[in-house]
Amino acid sequence: MLINEHTALLSPKALLVPYSTHHVPAYHIWMQDAELQQLTASEPLTLDEEYDMQRSWRQDGDKLTFIACLPPTTTQAAEAGPSNRSSIIATHDDAPANMIGDVNLFLCEDDEQDEGAADADAAEPVPLVGEVEIMIADRAARARGHGRAVLATFLDYVLRNVSAIAAEYSRQDGRVRGCSISFLRVKIGAENARSIRLFESVGFGKVSETPNYFGEIEMRWYFREGGRMAEGQRFVELPYVLP
Repeated sequence: MLINEHTALLSPKALLVPYSTHHVPAYHIWMQDAELQQLTASEPLTLDEEYDMQRSWRQDGDKLTFIACLPPTTTQAAEAGPSNRSSIIATHDDAPANMIGDVNLFLCEDDEQDEGAADADAAEPVPLVGEVEIMIADRAARARGHGRAVLATFLDYVLRNVSAIAAEYSRQDGRVRGCSISFLRVKIGAENARSIRLFESVGFGKVSETPNYFGEIEMRWYFREGGRMAEGQRFVELPYVLP
């Protein structure tokens, strides 16, 4: 998506920046790890294929992606909090040594929508589902609160910009009808108790206690008027500036 092309999100425990070409070499190294391939159900790509994927994620209207980084750690920033920054400098604040993972939203049409009802309400927005994925690739950054900070910051950004995100999706193939996001969901391996607790902590609920055919627990968060994630993460939205 292009909505976040020049946007960085800074919170006390996380910095989120748009996935850019200078991130690809480090991301490629992450994805050679067999454990991460298994956790993300991914196949290893060549470096050229990884660059192609980055371009796709930036341009496609159904994918919203941020790279997760450790926040700037200067003494001034620690004392004043994230709001003392006026911008985030690409390749400096998000250098490979600061990168810890990524977080994504993938949009698709709601396959549970009744086709007859959809035809009858042709003037209504097309209902969408947003699938959330988060990966903390840097093992040293796990179990330190960074994952929750990344997730909560990202989800609050999505809620603040939900109409614009849906509008970009609707424009990708020249749709006449608008779109609206009905709910967010995540599918987690039933044995991954840590990830299940993480999503429960921001307000997601299990659809069922019984895993699906693939051994996954599905969790959802429904959009409601005035709805917010549980304990929304304090963050500031800053310009993402090329040096």
